[in-house]
Amino acid sequence: MDHDHYDDAYLRDILTATKTIALIGASPNPARASHGVLGYLTREGYETYPINPGIAGRELFGRMVYPRLADVPVAIDMVDVFRNSEAIGGVVDEILALPVLPKVMWLQLGIRNDAQAARLEARGVRVVMNRCPAIERPRLIG
Repeated sequence: MDHDHYDDAYLRDILTATKTIALIGASPNPARASHGVLGYLTREGYETYPINPGIAGRELFGRMVYPRLADVPVAIDMVDVFRNSEAIGGVVDEILALPVLPKVMWLQLGIRNDAQAARLEARGVRVVMNRCPAIERPRLIG
């Protein structure tokens, strides 16, 4: 996969096939990008699962916040990540420990880790890096 350039069809397919999204790094702070993206994805009809151990048990946009991916009670289609590039190894470890692997790991703007992307791709998980679904969805789907 060429992570420098994504075909629009690749992104569109991910965004239309995805139903459930776990958003790692969800924030209750409206000034944070993760807060706005979680709200947008929830309003667009995705079944969202905010992940943040610091606010686990609270609700964001009417959705229960979970401490970690393993605590989400359903299989996840996409893991959307708001963590720095160096933290992605731990996220990939969490993903690979799940009983059902997600179909996609999406790393937000400014986040890239090619070695960890390769680990997931070797297991059949699609990867998008340095993109935002809240930007790509309206551009590609409307």
